[in-house]
Amino acid sequence: MEDDGFLVPVAVHFDELDSFGMLYNNRYGVLVERAWVMYWQEREIAFSRDWTTHGDAFNVVKDFRITFEAPIDRPGEYGVRIWVEHLGRTSLRYGFGIRSRDGGPPTYAHGNRTLIRLDPATRRPSEWSEKARELLAEQVRPAD
Repeated sequence: MEDDGFLVPVAVHFDELDSFGMLYNNRYGVLVERAWVMYWQEREIAFSRDWTTHGDAFNVVKDFRITFEAPIDRPGEYGVRIWVEHLGRTSLRYGFGIRSRDGGPPTYAHGNRTLIRLDPATRRPSEWSEKARELLAEQVRPAD
């Protein structure tokens, strides 16, 4: 299971550490978001300022859950492993683990995030494109 999904490198900077020298808790979600966006940009499902052209990138977070296991206590390179747990018609739940740069232990935090794809004009749930479905299907974690 440690090799499921994809691994994206992320950086932690000195100014993200709190007064105790640990990564501030809300920054973990930022690392996950950055990894998710990098993955999609590399696959040409781009994020831009023109909201009408976002397509599959026009989505909102419905739910975000995170469990902290160990503190990140220094700046440097880390890895976020992401896998798809559920792909619905308009929704997507993906799991994640924030780990070392190479994806190995320790796990600093893990959780999942649910997204709903929206139509930019109506702001109502909209189906994922075929391109997104193909990319996401490759990342579905097998059931235990």
